[in-house]
Amino acid sequence: MNSLSIFGTSSDAGKSTLSFAITYLLHHRGISVAPFKAQNVSNNSHVTDDSGEIAIPQYFAAEAIGLKTTTNMNPVLLKSGSKNSAHLIINGKSVGERDMHAYYRDIKTLQPIVKEAFLKLKDEYDVIVAEGAGSPVELNLMDKDLSNIYVADEFNTKIILIADIERGGVFASIYGVYKLLPKKLRENVIGAIVNKFRGDITLFDEGRVIIEKKFGIKVLGVVPYKPFNLGFEDSQSIMNYTQDNLKAKIKVGVIKLPHISNFTDFEPLVADREVALSFISNPAEASVRDLIVLPGSKRVVEDLAWLRERGFEEILTSKKQKIVAICGGYEMMFERILDPDGVESERQEVKGLGRIKGDVVFGKEKIVKKGCYYLFGYMIDGYEIHNGVAKKRVVKKKNLYATFVHGIFENDSFRYRLFSKIDKNYEGYDFKEYKAKAIDEFAEHINLHVDMDFIEMALHE
Repeated sequence: MNSLSIFGTSSDAGKSTLSFAITYLLHHRGISVAPFKAQNVSNNSHVTDDSGEIAIPQYFAAEAIGLKTTTNMNPVLLKSGSKNSAHLIINGKSVGERDMHAYYRDIKTLQPIVKEAFLKLKDEYDVIVAEGAGSPVELNLMDKDLSNIYVADEFNTKIILIADIERGGVFASIYGVYKLLPKKLRENVIGAIVNKFRGDITLFDEGRVIIEKKFGIKVLGVVPYKPFNLGFEDSQSIMNYTQDNLKAKIKVGVIKLPHISNFTDFEPLVADREVALSFISNPAEASVRDLIVLPGSKRVVEDLAWLRERGFEEILTSKKQKIVAICGGYEMMFERILDPDGVESERQEVKGLGRIKGDVVFGKEKIVKKGCYYLFGYMIDGYEIHNGVAKKRVVKKKNLYATFVHGIFENDSFRYRLFSKIDKNYEGYDFKEYKAKAIDEFAEHINLHVDMDFIEMALHE
């Protein structure tokens, strides 16, 4: 069978959610399918079953259909680096920082890595759903494009264009991207999906005719906007979350660090109708929250300096303020942050917030693992991605819950204990049940509005 590339006609058109949904729906049609993205740029990652690190969207899509997660699903991952560099992860393993000019100059050296990962997946699955990145027709970058042009050309994938009608200019974006694609790839375009439509969908009937008759591109579906607060790819995505919190009892503020990472930690809070979640940027906002979360960070020393510049230190060192500190946030809570080998910073020693005695030391070897951890009195499924090393992976002190481990809010018992101490009327909910229902409902929403029969037929050609 053919594999499938999902191209956006712009950034944030909904490629990740539609790639997930199409993967999910093909799986439930009995097709052997796996998610893939050649290169991701995101601080939001997860630990795979083969002990590597990949971006959240591919991990999420695989987990949703019960696949073993592997680093082949996202062979190249870029995270925030210092100045004009990025932290590079290849086949799930950190290879350190790379100057971005040199990275793009030598991009062709990564093509064999992408090819090997794709082919390994193709040996195991009949169809690979390959998510693209940004727009596929940035003409000055097309020769450096791993996720769109290279994959579609190398593996002769069928192509679906995703257009975001909320942005405006939907006709120009579809027509422009289609016409700027190389001829071979234009011939592999099986259609376009108009995404994030609001209002009466029949109002776009004429638009569908225009795209099909004048552009010669089949409209595979017009998808009404539907919030989906799971599987966030990047910080821009999570800032677009929607919440039903009219009956909220507890106010939670997550500090929006400049290099915030692993923000899927907060999906259980977004879904909780008893919690009003906000991303905050100043101490005044923090002072009116029942709980402050100091999240993960890809640049701990820089983000700690940012916190101090913003005036957060007083509230974060107060024993009266209830705080949850995760991973990078946990590292900031120590008396000193030591980086003798310059793993993250040129500064070998930085004063921490001092809520936790002792030092955290950045080691050259990144810790990447997942498992079931005993934290705060509960067995919690979670994962670790960090260079910092400390004597303990968890600390519980007065009004402070701190740990290296991501995923703690997914544990219903821990979440209930934490929030019921803030408000005794907090009831809690089953996050796993919510997640399964939300996935199924969103996939059915896509199934209702997208011609999956045509897509499946095209993959069999």
